[in-house]
Amino acid sequence: MKNELTQQFNSRIDAVAYCRTPYKQKFGIPRQPGLVNIKGLVELAPHVNNIDAVRGIEQYSHLWLLFCFHENLEQGWKNTVRPPRLGGNEKLGVFATRSTFRPNGIGQSVVKLHRVIQQNGKVCLEISGMDLLDGTPVIDIKPYIPFSDSIDNAAGGIAQEAPELIDVQFSPLAKTQIESYANESNSLELLSVISDVLAQDPRPAYKKAKADPKIYQVALYDIDIFWQIENGHINVIEIKPTSVC
Repeated sequence: MKNELTQQFNSRIDAVAYCRTPYKQKFGIPRQPGLVNIKGLVELAPHVNNIDAVRGIEQYSHLWLLFCFHENLEQGWKNTVRPPRLGGNEKLGVFATRSTFRPNGIGQSVVKLHRVIQQNGKVCLEISGMDLLDGTPVIDIKPYIPFSDSIDNAAGGIAQEAPELIDVQFSPLAKTQIESYANESNSLELLSVISDVLAQDPRPAYKKAKADPKIYQVALYDIDIFWQIENGHINVIEIKPTSVC
């Protein structure tokens, strides 16, 4: 009987929405929500695509998104992981971390809700502060309730404080490319978004304690951003439109 109930439970979990975000690859996505003020959409899936499904949701400033780490499922999981917070050198149990490699591949993030919009026949939630890859399947949406979801004096273990940020600078070429890529009103916004994303220093933890001349690439919106570490800060070398294969 229990196995039958389990099979029924598993068969009922479908994506209720999909995220549309500027993050086009896993590398460069902030490791926690709320660290970068960048906007995206939660687009309701066809079987729940009804404005009534989100009636009253705009009374909440924030939402919980339960989602699937869909690009990590095939790689499986292990009992212990190496959190970046610990420099990638120490192990903790998978359930003592927010590792993206989990037995059921389920994650949760709190995001800011801006508004409900309808476009091209689809009901969408405009959000910001997400740490989600473009196309991420959302399996549930719940209101964030301040009196119960925010706990004073909670112990945060290895993640009690927000991560330190690294200074981001732009080469003259990169600045010129941003100005030509975005119109005048959006170039400063794009500059700010790129700075906020790279300031999180998305490199693997083991790279941060040694000389690192490598040139990295982050895909954001429909552009590729090339950068490297120079004298303790990030230098954005150039920006190119993403090539379509």
